[in-house]
Amino acid sequence: MSQSLEALLKQVGNPVHMLRNSRIGAYIYPVVPSEFSNWRDEQWAWRNSCVLFDQSHHMVDLYIEGPDALKLLSNLAINSFAKFPVNRAKQFVPCSHSGHVIGDGILFHLEPNKLVYVGRAPSANWIQFHAKTGGYDVQTTYDDRSPGRPMGKAVKRISYRFQIQGPNAEKLIQKLNGGPFADIKFFCMDTIKIGGRTVRALRHGMAGAPGLEIWGPYEEYDEIRAAIVEAGEEFGLAQVGSRAYGSNTLESGWIPSPLPAVYTDDRMKSYREWLPAASYEGRGGSMGGSFVSENIEDYYTTPYELGYGPFVKFDHDFIGREALEKIATQPHRTKVTFAWNTEDSGKLFTSLFDKTQLPYKYAELPISNYTSASYDKITDRHGNHVGMSMFSGYSFNEKSMLSLGFVDPSVKIGDEVVLTWGEENGGTNKSTVERHRQLEVRAVVSPVPYGEVARNTYAEGWRTGKVSL
Repeated sequence: MSQSLEALLKQVGNPVHMLRNSRIGAYIYPVVPSEFSNWRDEQWAWRNSCVLFDQSHHMVDLYIEGPDALKLLSNLAINSFAKFPVNRAKQFVPCSHSGHVIGDGILFHLEPNKLVYVGRAPSANWIQFHAKTGGYDVQTTYDDRSPGRPMGKAVKRISYRFQIQGPNAEKLIQKLNGGPFADIKFFCMDTIKIGGRTVRALRHGMAGAPGLEIWGPYEEYDEIRAAIVEAGEEFGLAQVGSRAYGSNTLESGWIPSPLPAVYTDDRMKSYREWLPAASYEGRGGSMGGSFVSENIEDYYTTPYELGYGPFVKFDHDFIGREALEKIATQPHRTKVTFAWNTEDSGKLFTSLFDKTQLPYKYAELPISNYTSASYDKITDRHGNHVGMSMFSGYSFNEKSMLSLGFVDPSVKIGDEVVLTWGEENGGTNKSTVERHRQLEVRAVVSPVPYGEVARNTYAEGWRTGKVSL
């Protein structure tokens, strides 16, 4: 029998040390080529023409079928299921008993009593656990994400999954369909035609632009993809590689990978005993950044901090409800975008050419995360800890380094804060961390999704007295 997460945690002691020194390596968006043209043009295209996102490989697809399918999911989600008919989708957000987020993903209502969850592993694992142990009349099929390093072996999924996004997406989809297609409302589903085949489609928008997500049997992957690429040529379609793909969230404002809140609480013990040590939550993930605490719970997040407050509905019983009811009316930390100071951003890269001292922590472009779950410290001008940066990178469209995170209620849009980039004492033992210095980066607190506030409000800084905390 394989080791459980609970047994692993007893062995390693503090999960913070385990995750901050994980040797798992970089989080990989598998199979899809790194770039089709170059990541700058690929980013530009989702704002100015149209793009094809290939989502067929990097997410878990968990199929849930049976008379209790909706009951199971409702009991796990902060979301209301009062109105969730077939051909609808919703962002599914489950919490632990303490009201902290385990993860999120998209839930598709495919047929009566049949749904599929699409997203990262933590939420899929949580659903699977309750489906197997909770006495529900459901069956599940766990279609895991493709291997990060296939090593030449064939890759197979149940479904392909593409998104067509951007200003020209509607024209391209109409051409593929052979004429006008149904007016699909946001997060609703219907069908369109591609290459003579009927494919299912969801109205969605990952890069903040209009478009559809489409899916069907994986056996039709090559055929459908080829039809989209051929038809898209006249509309400036760009295929987006895995390098640019994850950076679209910097502009649209979704924080992809909060730490799953599963490492503490006796009420979660049975889950930890069920989870394998090799799971994402165990040896399969990592954590890093400039924020350091010996208490793993300091890395947990609530739905309100991640921008999911509007999803929380107390019209049903769900795990975590009691905890969330206690904090629902309290002030909450707010999800924001941090627009990095241009001069400070430049220092990250010029330090690579300084032979006299260690460089600052390298920031990969366009996604600068070097760990599964990132936590960089945000402070005010007095050095007070006022927030967290959780996902960082570069937007060619905005010509700016950006990151997503949250700030205390006292911090307002337009305020200038300091983001500490890099890890303490030269860096932890993660394989993605070279020896480096930390850098204090000034940043403007900006809206989610990101707009032009950084250029409009970034004055001379605290020295002018025009920006206050």
